[in-house]
Amino acid sequence: MQELLPEEPFETEVRNKRAIIDRRALLGRIEDIVKEGGSDLDVRTHILAALRDALENGRSEVRRRFDERASGTVVVRSNCYLVDQLIRVVYDHVTTHLFPSANPSTGEVLSLVAVGGYGRGELAPQSDVDLLFLLPYKMTPRSEQVVEAILYFLWDLNFKVGHATRKVSECIRQAKSDVTICTSLLEARWLWGDQSLYIELRKRFQSDLQSQGGAKFIEAKLSERDLRHKRNGGTRYSLEPNIKESKGGLRDLHTLFWIAKFLYHVDDIARLVDQKVFTRQEVRRFEKAQAFLWTLRCALHYLTGRAEERLTFDVQKSLADWMGYTDHAGTQGVERFMKHYFLIAKDVGDLTRIFCATLEAEHNRRSRFRLPSLTRRRSFSGFRLEGERLSVKDASVFENAPIEMLRIFAVAQKHDLDIHPKALRWITQNLKLIKKPLREDPEANKIFLQILCAEEDPETTLRRMNEAGVFGRFIPDFGRVVAQMQYNMYHHYTVDEHTIFAIGILHDIEQGRLSEEAPIATEVVHKVLSRRVLYVAVFLHDIAKGRPGDHSEVGAKVARRICPRLGFSAEETETVAWLVLYHLAMSDTAFKRDIDDPKTIQDFAALVQSPERLRLLLVLTVADIRAVGPNVWNAWKAALLRDLYWRTEEVLSGGISSEGRAQRVEHAKEALRVAIADWPKKEVEAHIKRGYPSYWLSADTETHLRHAHLVREAERQKLPLMIDAHVDGYRDVTEVTIYTADHPGLFSRIAGAMAVSGVSIEGANIITLANGMALDSFYVQDAAEGGALDSDERVARLSANIEKVLSGGMRPVQELARQRSTIPSRYRVFKVAPRVLIDNKASATHTVIEVNGRDRPALLYYLTTAITRLNLMISTARIATYGAHAVDVFYVKDALGSKIDNKAKLTRIRKKMLEVLESTDCAAAAVSKQPASKQPAAAKKPTRETRRKPETAAE
Repeated sequence: MQELLPEEPFETEVRNKRAIIDRRALLGRIEDIVKEGGSDLDVRTHILAALRDALENGRSEVRRRFDERASGTVVVRSNCYLVDQLIRVVYDHVTTHLFPSANPSTGEVLSLVAVGGYGRGELAPQSDVDLLFLLPYKMTPRSEQVVEAILYFLWDLNFKVGHATRKVSECIRQAKSDVTICTSLLEARWLWGDQSLYIELRKRFQSDLQSQGGAKFIEAKLSERDLRHKRNGGTRYSLEPNIKESKGGLRDLHTLFWIAKFLYHVDDIARLVDQKVFTRQEVRRFEKAQAFLWTLRCALHYLTGRAEERLTFDVQKSLADWMGYTDHAGTQGVERFMKHYFLIAKDVGDLTRIFCATLEAEHNRRSRFRLPSLTRRRSFSGFRLEGERLSVKDASVFENAPIEMLRIFAVAQKHDLDIHPKALRWITQNLKLIKKPLREDPEANKIFLQILCAEEDPETTLRRMNEAGVFGRFIPDFGRVVAQMQYNMYHHYTVDEHTIFAIGILHDIEQGRLSEEAPIATEVVHKVLSRRVLYVAVFLHDIAKGRPGDHSEVGAKVARRICPRLGFSAEETETVAWLVLYHLAMSDTAFKRDIDDPKTIQDFAALVQSPERLRLLLVLTVADIRAVGPNVWNAWKAALLRDLYWRTEEVLSGGISSEGRAQRVEHAKEALRVAIADWPKKEVEAHIKRGYPSYWLSADTETHLRHAHLVREAERQKLPLMIDAHVDGYRDVTEVTIYTADHPGLFSRIAGAMAVSGVSIEGANIITLANGMALDSFYVQDAAEGGALDSDERVARLSANIEKVLSGGMRPVQELARQRSTIPSRYRVFKVAPRVLIDNKASATHTVIEVNGRDRPALLYYLTTAITRLNLMISTARIATYGAHAVDVFYVKDALGSKIDNKAKLTRIRKKMLEVLESTDCAAAAVSKQPASKQPAAAKKPTRETRRKPETAAE
């Protein structure tokens, strides 16, 4: 598949058609078969063989042309031509040889009509063939036989046929009540048979439907479009788009074409130039988008061998390679390919928005944003009001004063108005005027900053500016991330969409709309000293994505360049740059480090240094995570961030210091003494003595109280194992606490039992009491759905599995093998570089092992099994996943309770962890020294003899 360059003419005509199929030669062959005679079955078998040969040869020829640079437009028209000729041959054979009629009656004539996409003359490699058998009156016996025989031939040729048999009057009646049938008939094309019937259908359709006006049809198609967008995620920037049905896909172009054809009676989109609907440049954008999407759709059908319409992660890489996209300047080839797709989808959005909005204005349809109280006013701040949309007199307004291209968005934002499509078109046509002088104009930058920091929904306005192209032109660094994909399963949107979403979430936090999901952020956002510092930091936090180097470091440099232009002081600029540089620091600390460890809090406080930066960083972190995609933010992450915030704030305000640790331990003990005051004093003090200082600092009084009752019950009944499950609504997890004799490998065996039970461990707190018993707490969620375990039965099953594993009644390795837990196919396409970091400075008492790799079922079990075999004791674990990327952190000591500082031992640890990460058979790597097996071979890709360099303009 080649890239379609903007200056290159689009090839749309099918050349040398007889090389695809020679209908006359095929008819002659069938005549010979009939003349040779034989049984009806033999004749039919030979005719089918001839048809199959013609079909197979034709498809091979079309595929060969595609592999030799034919565009998708040519391919779908070639496929259509091939099927046309085959159906005509079948029709002639059926009506001539099987059910001949020398002089058919008026009621026996039949017209074959192609409808739907096939009627439009476009047929993708795996698409259905939609036919209408058009009758003059009711069905006659001969017509029924002819229709049935044609369909059986097509079915035997393995065509997927959608068909209907109707009279002209039935077609018109049903089209009036069903917009789908109306649309299908709108695209009807005579194929074979009696042409006068088709002509009658066209005339009746025009007189009974088209001549009655298009308002009803437009309304129906736009509503249909909105529902389709909603079903497919509501954004054109979803990272696994449906190239046919998603926003910005082929169906949007079809909708535009259907409305144009219904209203203006055009068969070619280029004729809309004469109708003053599109300019020649806009028609060119339409043709370019259609050619790209058809080429991509054909490639997807050929690659998968089915009517696949979704660009899923597991096909994106193959398509990008096939199209010749290579890694460049820190951006993967697949990301460059998807960026080109999203830019095309954006063009489709621009065209359909301009076209459909123009129709709304022309037909005086009521806008969904109608503001009755404003209808009498005809201007706002120098802009005209047309149909409740802001506009200008003509394009010269923007040509003479380019700053007006910014100001119109600010005025629309202030008064909650939309912008007229004419004005948007003039803005698009004059984007080239947004140059350095305007970018350096203090007034223009003031307007932009007002839009960004406004209290009137900055998200909608910024998205409109982005759609119009103004955003990226005024801030070229933002223009570089427009349509920039991030090829992973963690991020759900392109970088520009993610950024705009994050700004919208920040606005929601400020307005109090997320007080339940993010209560601390909602509270502290009003304590920050500078709103605009916060808004600009959110705007710039991912501005350097896709560039070489660390995007946080490069982004900080960009911030130092952009902020002065926006009128920021040196102090404000430095604060924004710091926030961009460290925008991942809070989430990394909360999710990857033990925040119960005092050194973790001290180190983080030393980085942040001030309560103001802490507040800014918290709100930025919440907005960033929530904008990644649906279901990424959860109560567990919220709780970790809140705990980190409060503990760090106490350090920064002088509330906690390393010298006060003993006092905090005593306070925790005393609080528990009060809670269990009804116990015998001897039992109280015996329990208090079981806990080391680290235990008393690891939880609150409520948790200490639950633990006390659990331990007391186990000791009274002399039980070797006691399990307690408690739903923690604060974190949306089930806290599973296990009290049993401590021994090497306990963590690993429990992790195995949980993997077998289908739960994922979000975090763990490993405690060994002074009596040698383990009091381990695991925070778990449902592995498939997330959230706390939803039933007592589920908890009971988990507890039973833990007991079986710890008693030796179940071996996790064998049970997991029976479950055939493999890496999900969608995960396999991601190449997460395995990495093991060992840090002896992060904790004063433990060695910290951070493991990064591709996630897979039971990975935590296999990692902890390997740690156990290295004779290490796990004290705390932090478990996190980012799509297919797993980040597991373990705080460990050696068998003597010390840090590991022996270089040879550290090398062995790193090597063993890497073996587990790199192996497709985690169990083998965890328990043996066998080399990791190779990854399975990639799926077979389509071939392309000639590749061309992708279009640089789309980057």
